[in-house]
Amino acid sequence: MAKNLVIVESPAKAKTIEKFLGKDFKVESSFGHIADLPSSELGVDVDGDFKPKYEVSKDKKAVVKKLKDLAKNADMVWLASDEDREGEAIAWHLAETLKLDKEKTKRIVFHEITKSAIQKAIENPRGIDYDLVDAQQARRVLDRIVGYELSPVLWRKVKGGLSAGRVQSVSVRLIVEREREIQEFKQEASYRIDAEFSNEEGKTFKAKLPKTFETKEEAHKFLESNTSASFKVAELEKKPAKKSPAAPFTTSTLQQEASRKLYFSVSKTMTMAQRLYEAGLITYMRTDSVNLSDEARNGAKAEIESAYGSKFSKPRNYTGKSKGAQEAHEAIRPTDFATHSVDIDRDQARLYDLIWKRAIASQMSEAEMERTNVKISASTHKETFTANGEVITFEGFLKVYLEGTDDEDTEQEGMLPAMKTGEVLINNYITATERYSRPPYRYTEASLVKQLEELGIGRPSTYAPTISTIQNRNYVEKGSVEGVERHYVQLTLKNGHLKEKELSEKVGSDKGKLVPTDIGMIVTDFLVNHFENILDYNFTAKVEEDFDDIAEGKVDWSKMMKDFYKDFHPQVENVQENAERESGERILGTDPKSGKQVSVRLGKFGPMVQIGTPDDEDKPQFASLSPDQQLNTISYDDAMALFELPKKLGVYKGEEVEVNNGRFGPYVKFGDKFVSLPAGVEALSIELDDALALIKEKQEADAPIYTYKNLPVQKGKGRFGPFIKWNNMFINVNKKYNWDDLSDSDIEELIEDKIQKEKDKVVHNWKEEGIQVEKARWGRHTIIKGKTKIELPKTVDAVKLTLEEVKGIIEKNAPKKKATSKKVPVKKK
Repeated sequence: MAKNLVIVESPAKAKTIEKFLGKDFKVESSFGHIADLPSSELGVDVDGDFKPKYEVSKDKKAVVKKLKDLAKNADMVWLASDEDREGEAIAWHLAETLKLDKEKTKRIVFHEITKSAIQKAIENPRGIDYDLVDAQQARRVLDRIVGYELSPVLWRKVKGGLSAGRVQSVSVRLIVEREREIQEFKQEASYRIDAEFSNEEGKTFKAKLPKTFETKEEAHKFLESNTSASFKVAELEKKPAKKSPAAPFTTSTLQQEASRKLYFSVSKTMTMAQRLYEAGLITYMRTDSVNLSDEARNGAKAEIESAYGSKFSKPRNYTGKSKGAQEAHEAIRPTDFATHSVDIDRDQARLYDLIWKRAIASQMSEAEMERTNVKISASTHKETFTANGEVITFEGFLKVYLEGTDDEDTEQEGMLPAMKTGEVLINNYITATERYSRPPYRYTEASLVKQLEELGIGRPSTYAPTISTIQNRNYVEKGSVEGVERHYVQLTLKNGHLKEKELSEKVGSDKGKLVPTDIGMIVTDFLVNHFENILDYNFTAKVEEDFDDIAEGKVDWSKMMKDFYKDFHPQVENVQENAERESGERILGTDPKSGKQVSVRLGKFGPMVQIGTPDDEDKPQFASLSPDQQLNTISYDDAMALFELPKKLGVYKGEEVEVNNGRFGPYVKFGDKFVSLPAGVEALSIELDDALALIKEKQEADAPIYTYKNLPVQKGKGRFGPFIKWNNMFINVNKKYNWDDLSDSDIEELIEDKIQKEKDKVVHNWKEEGIQVEKARWGRHTIIKGKTKIELPKTVDAVKLTLEEVKGIIEKNAPKKKATSKKVPVKKK
């Protein structure tokens, strides 16, 4: 039995650390938090000192038992969870739940998982930092209170099943307000003037007029004034310039840059970074700090001088700008600068490459360049063309890395040919191009993180879960519109002739950008109207500063809770009793047939159009909006067209054919079969011939391609790629097979392999009891009895389970029957 027990929160971290410690140390994982607030109740003493009621969840009881047994037999327990507030709270929960002896318990922290860092941590243990624990408790308790009390208000006043969160609701507000800015934006057209000139040596370059013209007539007149003009270099200015590297990555800047350069979502970036950290390849990935340790700067210097030469090295420190930077971490960097790349999972390797380049570039020399500004005069008017260019004279850090940008209008400056003042230039052409002012850009995940950080909302550990949560709750979705075609005019003066032509471009793409849903906009409007302080940006940032003060021991966390709750709770009660229901209703006009009001609003089953009101003698008529229509933008004509659905198209083989909009998009119905319409095709545009073509295509796709063991085999393509279907089994067809030309032997091999895999999945099969234990994903196991499925923790050895033990697990996890279902009431004082 090992004398020392080291407890970390992740199995991967445990595996890496174990390599650095001797046989006297045993490293075990707690698999994250072992205790949390209960899911069935508030779990906070709001009438007292706001003490939380923590409990060990069912899936962690086996872990806790194992750790307790190991701790009893160890001479020393080392709590080695991460060195942030959440990690401190995990260490505290372990100490409390396992009832660890303070004399035999040590807390160790490290910001990288390397041998030297682990040994240094063991040599310099400390106690649990209760200020950090309190800061984490304050965040958890405040967020629980806000969500627990606001959610029932939304159920009653907006729609059942909704939920509210402090940081999440503010994030949605940012996205909703940006959407309204876009909708209210009035585009204005103007004409931009561009030109191409050649110097005496015949080398060409581009220039532009530093002003625009409001009308085509003005632009036309300006081009005409250049018809017989001669041009020369009026002014030429050359000056040296320097460009400095960006600071090494913080959590926020890593998320932004991985989005721009690798197209990773924020949550994917954090998952990949977590794995790199746990493998000992990078430092801790949740940090606001841009500092590098002396050891890191020396390592970077040695690597730069070795790889590029001493001229490229310039060690430097950076100062962070983020509000309330938490904990004195380092920036995110490689643990060993000599490791330029890593041979692991492709996405992890790409992220490592980005982190290495950013960190190494931060310690390199500035790039040196020569910037040239040229002004070009014309003989026939007073306007001046300008051209700008730059030549890099020393690469410096640009040899390794250049930071990306979110600005979609950025134009890179190129090189200009050598010129001199007074030099005569030849004009090759001048264009006047119609350009439209652009509305603000929708947020991407990366630009939302940047905005949250600038406002001081959230902290490194909150960005990824916040963005995932608002999408999972369907308040925000990733846009899917590629853009629409827009026509514009271009006038061209060339060889003394002026021509006009019409061009087109795609504008308004929202692909991958964050767009609020109807429910997101309605919930935001309701919360802003009734809980403006909770959704106030300054209030949310102030709360984060309060958490920081608690972490530094300046503020008592329970006092902060009391001050917040004494105003918040009465406000909740008042809104619960007195606020009007919010449905996002918009009145669009009047139905020409009945003379009744036409409106759109949120209904029980989603956004809908309504003809009439509850006060009318006849019941109102309803029609659901299609998935690509929104309450706040749908027009009267589009709304009225929905009442033409379902649209009967005719009869085919004795069965009625109709087209309609459904929950997952428009479809054709033929008898009891449903055929989805192709992307971008609207239900009302479909005629009988179109529907029949889709039906026949579906029938051909569903027709058996083979018969095996007297059962038909069908072929199809689904969400996860090509498959065949046999005996109600869906079997993925991998790249080993030619999908377009599957042979009989291929089909039989695929089916038999699948049958064998299904057999191999079964660990136990007690047929008489109707109980099975099967292998599941991620190395786990699942107990199956009828419709009941219970996922077992990784710590359970499923092979050794007996029937009696499995029955006990089923009984313990069986849902308890309730006589009545009640909504959670808001507690009144």
